[in-house]
Amino acid sequence: MSVVERLFAGIPEYWWAYIYQYGVGLVIFLIGLALIIGYKSCNLSRKQDRFWFGVLLFGFAWYAGIHYAWYMAAIHVMPVAQNGGAAG
Repeated sequence: MSVVERLFAGIPEYWWAYIYQYGVGLVIFLIGLALIIGYKSCNLSRKQDRFWFGVLLFGFAWYAGIHYAWYMAAIHVMPVAQNGGAAG
């Protein structure tokens, strides 16, 4: 069993796409933020730049949260209709 298999052994398979999307996405997002700050495109001492930097952080968390809510709805609410919508 590989390290990755052992790491994800207790996590149901339907979560892997979410973890991959937002895990890899977060790494790329943080690299982008580091480049923005490194090239001084965003000066956090300026109020307007701090605002937009916060918008970027909030936006990532917002979309990850909305996606998480849809995952939870699909897992816990939608299984009621798994039998093709037929009652009983």
